[in-house]
Amino acid sequence: MITGALIAMMVVMLMLLARACMGPTLYDRILAINTFGTATVLTLAILGFFMGRPDFLDIALLYALINFIGTIAVLKIYRYGNLGGQDGPIEDSVNPSEQAVRQRAQNRAVNSTENKDA
Repeated sequence: MITGALIAMMVVMLMLLARACMGPTLYDRILAINTFGTATVLTLAILGFFMGRPDFLDIALLYALINFIGTIAVLKIYRYGNLGGQDGPIEDSVNPSEQAVRQRAQNRAVNSTENKDA
């Protein structure tokens, strides 16, 4: 039973690694790595349960916390270019369609203030 569970987890982890390597966007890759971390937590929990070692669950919870914080840090670095600054997002990382939406919103705001003044 433990062998089947561990083999299933290893197959899932290999599929996640393949997804992380072939993901078309950065967000797909980050999601695959985050899910890989979650699968690692589950594997540690399975091992701890079947080996009768409850301290493995503490290690799994700590790993889950580190996985979550790491994912947030990577996404913040991708979005803002640093971890601690309050600077705005890097405009180069915004895709063209998002830039067009922002430009239209700015144009509407300018037009609405001009109409109120007139």
